[in-house]
Amino acid sequence: MRFFSNYCNNNVRLIGKTVIITGANCGIGKETARDIYRRGARVILACRDINKATEAVNDIKETTSSAGEKNPEDKPGQLVICQLDLSSLTSVKNCAQHLLKTEPAIHILINNAGVFLHPFEKTENGFETHIQVNHLAHFLLTLLLLPRIIESGPGCRIINVSSAAHLGGNIHFEDLNLERSYSPVRAYCQSKLANILFTKELNKMLIAAEIQGIHVYSLHPGVVKTELCRYMDASFFRGMTSIVRLIQPFMKTAEQGAQTTLYCAVDENAGKESGLYYDNCRTARPSSKACNTELATRLWKRSCELLGLPSEVGFQELLKTISNEEVEQ
Repeated sequence: MRFFSNYCNNNVRLIGKTVIITGANCGIGKETARDIYRRGARVILACRDINKATEAVNDIKETTSSAGEKNPEDKPGQLVICQLDLSSLTSVKNCAQHLLKTEPAIHILINNAGVFLHPFEKTENGFETHIQVNHLAHFLLTLLLLPRIIESGPGCRIINVSSAAHLGGNIHFEDLNLERSYSPVRAYCQSKLANILFTKELNKMLIAAEIQGIHVYSLHPGVVKTELCRYMDASFFRGMTSIVRLIQPFMKTAEQGAQTTLYCAVDENAGKESGLYYDNCRTARPSSKACNTELATRLWKRSCELLGLPSEVGFQELLKTISNEEVEQ
């Protein structure tokens, strides 16, 4: 809860670094962008709503200290907007293609965007909203950008924002869309478990391929007061949102919720670790299912299949395929 929130207390500068944050127009993502911008990085806000992203950029600039005017070393970085709709795989591919053309280096990728307790709905690609937006789209975006991230090392980081809700999650391989047994809670928990399994399998793949200098993390941001609760009434019953608002004073603020993401992004000790799960700016142990290597491998292969990527080739071959733009457009 908000009264027990650790802070990422360091002054690491990120001058010359390029950081991509999905869903950075509000909530945790916006506060993450604000902090990293202050550290001097080039921050790319990858967002669905360009208007809201523009408002976020203006707010961040207006509220950022002008200390850089006195000390050039404290000067903030840059804020750039890139359109990304995670409910559209075409948008994911277009976003990645744009970034690869415009960004000679990518040092930190923060997969932050997500949906929470969304009513049952399928995306244009035929996937249930939670599993696509929270997992499959970020899985694809990461792999498409990974060759550039590898080129930008060492010291690059990939951060997947998960949730303690993964504790109640299961991967329903025979019914990932949960069409036979849908509930918003079940769908959300499944997608958050997928975030951690993806992190662990990606870390394993990088090690096996002897690709050094890239660290991957998953994390629980805490119970945070954000716009994620917008679907409460539609998913449960009219008035549910009002009930949730009664406990919001006890939730973390968006700034507090961003602290573990920031810890994974900039902390020097975290920079010596990879493949772990974090809560409140420290390592934590996720559920036994989240630590199941066979489950992680199976999810990786299934995710590749669903996205039209080769699932039985080695990691280097998969990256080569992606680099050669052989993924079906």
